[in-house]
Amino acid sequence: MQTSYTAGETTASLLETTIGENFARVSERFADREALIEAAGDGRADAARRWTYAELAHDVDAAARGLLAAGVAKGERVGIWSPNCAEWTILQYATAAVGAILVNVNPAYRSHELQFVVRQNGMRTLVVAPSDRTSEYVAMAREALAECPELRKLVFLPAPNASGEAVFEAGVPSSGAETTWEDLVGRAGEVPASAVAERAATLSAEDPINIQYTSGTTGFPKGATLTHRNILNNGFAIGELLGYTPEDRVVIPVPFYHCFGMVIGNLAAYSHGSATILPGRTFRPDAALRAVQDFGGTSLYGVPTMFIAELALPDFGSYRLETLRTGVMAGSPCPEEVMKRVISDMHMEDVAICYGMTETSPVSTMTRLGDTLAQRTGTVGRTMPDLETKVIDPATGETVERGAIGELCTRGYAVMSGYWDQPDKTAEAIDADGWMHTGDLAHMDQDGYVVIEGRIKDMVIRGGENIYPREIEEFLYRHPAIQDVQVIGVPDATYGEELMACIILKPGAEALTAEDLAEYCRGRLAHYKVPRYIDLRDSFPMTVSGKIRKVQMREEAVERLGLGAR
Repeated sequence: MQTSYTAGETTASLLETTIGENFARVSERFADREALIEAAGDGRADAARRWTYAELAHDVDAAARGLLAAGVAKGERVGIWSPNCAEWTILQYATAAVGAILVNVNPAYRSHELQFVVRQNGMRTLVVAPSDRTSEYVAMAREALAECPELRKLVFLPAPNASGEAVFEAGVPSSGAETTWEDLVGRAGEVPASAVAERAATLSAEDPINIQYTSGTTGFPKGATLTHRNILNNGFAIGELLGYTPEDRVVIPVPFYHCFGMVIGNLAAYSHGSATILPGRTFRPDAALRAVQDFGGTSLYGVPTMFIAELALPDFGSYRLETLRTGVMAGSPCPEEVMKRVISDMHMEDVAICYGMTETSPVSTMTRLGDTLAQRTGTVGRTMPDLETKVIDPATGETVERGAIGELCTRGYAVMSGYWDQPDKTAEAIDADGWMHTGDLAHMDQDGYVVIEGRIKDMVIRGGENIYPREIEEFLYRHPAIQDVQVIGVPDATYGEELMACIILKPGAEALTAEDLAEYCRGRLAHYKVPRYIDLRDSFPMTVSGKIRKVQMREEAVERLGLGAR
């Protein structure tokens, strides 16, 4: 019997250093190469902000010295509450340089959630975006400053770069507890040039350097605490498997507040001397493709829904994407038809699938160069180097045979140090042997590739039959009228649960009914896998990081259909 356990290849490349030390070495080696491009919101390439590695290192050092001048101590929590911008990247590396713990605050949070995060980790400084059409960041930050005694300082970021977006309030300081980004960086001269190096000498790769809050779909979010060693090595390993070199230019439309942007994006690129390109503050499919075209992007990131939106643009064929060769899809399973078009129409022959979770820094499995289309659409790849993966029976904890479905677990350098100030929650997630229990259902094939079947909580049990929505979604993607689909379970008095297909139709497609869908499925799916209900939608509710909120769709369906709670 072959069990569902694999260990990634052992390498000699684990970096036992801090993020600051690694960046200093890379930026010195590639000083004159371009490091960061922030596209202008109006799309003009000549209005973009650009940094070489030497210039970026200079600005990181200035911000780090500004933090020291402001009295930021080693281990002190510094939050950033902002969509993507160049200052986000600079602060990420500046906090790492001085050993402050960067707290990523979800840009979608509102007052209650912001104040919970501030209190939960004892945040003392919060860097705040200017308010815009969707979020009154400044007003809510000032409310948190008044309500949370832990919070001592607000730092207001500048307005977006030629964005064309309405900026309601750029954050003019109104008290001694408020300052601007420019003033913070301007304080660099108050400390000696050697100050950052002196602080760096006190830091260790094992120090916590980042807190990222889980989505909190049930209960309050938990702060996954990550070390230099966790996220630097994960980013470096991803860059290695993508074949990154200083010639690569990585387009990052995914949010920095999530590991996808700051680890798979920034750390993977900057540990290899590659450049990063920011298409805008938030995701727009046209802006992402324009960034590839205008700045010669070789790698493009996104969750599958982002690639679907890009491919669906009416003028998609007008974008010049020939410079692309690779990229990363993560966050949810990729439909086969989407992957085919990404490879053929977007020239991303080497695109990779990454799987993981915030608590594993984030990537624990990944496809490899040369993997087949089936492996890149039907699986989430193999175990990452220097990590271990197994699939267990959730009831017994025993490792299951290859092909059997169970809970996926990960062990190794990438597993977080724990949830901030929540040892009980940490013990629930990481067992005594160091295995992180993901809560995902999966099976491992004979070649060690992992197939995600869904969340344990998303599994639908209909009349005693365990149904995995992913299988049905993959089948329904073949329907000629369906652009995107998510399958959920809703309560049923007879069977316990029934299936609902939530569908986004292709432009111009005629409306589908449940009867139409049943006819399409007849003879192709077992009867109990055929959705009883259909919900035609314009979009799916999503987290800022691009993950689809099936829990919310279920709640909406229950209310709309009058099904009541189970």
